[in-house]
Amino acid sequence: MDLTPLIASDRMVIQAYGADGFKISGASYDTHVIVFPDRVETWSGDIADLVPYKNELDVILYGSGKTLKQLLPVQKHGLHIEAMDTGAACRTYNVLMAEGRRVAAALLKP
Repeated sequence: MDLTPLIASDRMVIQAYGADGFKISGASYDTHVIVFPDRVETWSGDIADLVPYKNELDVILYGSGKTLKQLLPVQKHGLHIEAMDTGAACRTYNVLMAEGRRVAAALLKP
């Protein structure tokens, strides 16, 4: 089932990902990114960079690259982060964003 028609045209949809980067709502990014429903930001890959977003999000999906890499506990920062490989984070983000959830995907290139 194609979810695209259910998503408002101003929402950021992850269309593709790979070693070269990401295609998000028609734009290409060749770096790590944080994808929000309303914008995309380039990202250094440092988890501490996510702390300022903790009050605007219910969950941050951390795409750790080609394989799952567990994070050290981040509860001390007040963050709710779900770690998974980048492909799973992209797919999960699209579903949660389509449901209207307050979600972001912090993605490392696979």
